[in-house]
Amino acid sequence: MVNLIPSPESVMHILSSTGAYQKGHFVYPSGKHASHYFQMPLAFRYYDNARILSVGLSRMFRGDKAISSRLPKISIISPGPGGIMVAFGVREALGADQIYWAELEDGKRQFRQFIGDGDVYPAIIVDDLLRSGRAIRETIKLVRDMGAEVIGCGVIAKFEDAPNEFDGVPLKSLLSFDVNFYDTEEEWKLSKSASDVAEQKVRF
Repeated sequence: MVNLIPSPESVMHILSSTGAYQKGHFVYPSGKHASHYFQMPLAFRYYDNARILSVGLSRMFRGDKAISSRLPKISIISPGPGGIMVAFGVREALGADQIYWAELEDGKRQFRQFIGDGDVYPAIIVDDLLRSGRAIRETIKLVRDMGAEVIGCGVIAKFEDAPNEFDGVPLKSLLSFDVNFYDTEEEWKLSKSASDVAEQKVRF
């Protein structure tokens, strides 16, 4: 029987081969330096990769009886545009009835669609990459403020120091990755992963 949940090694191979995972010298918007950078949409350009990753994450949810017993009346929700491909793939694999995505507007996370109280089914929140957890945390609040229940959270990949649960809701992920951040370029140059490559500033 084919294992529909890819191993962390398989996930990393997909991310590396598509350029979604990159090595170098990256300066994040926070000013911190790192030797690794994820650009997850590059992996989702290819349908087969998108399907492998989304189906894999969906199987983790389907294996949770507390979630699978609620199907199909479940909403799959992305905290932002970056997770939309994941949300569509997970929704299709689970056969869930609804899909929504939130956006940041004037610094506030909200749904673009007109949604009334009671419209959203019990929700699974999914994203492509988890760093600090802020986006998922804000989306959970948004969903609960509308009177809906959050029954699951999941991402394709997460940083090891990112949250493993949100207000009692466990996080499911296909890959956990240790990214070391350094406050200054000098500190980064002293790290084992430092190299002579040119510095790149990244937006996310």
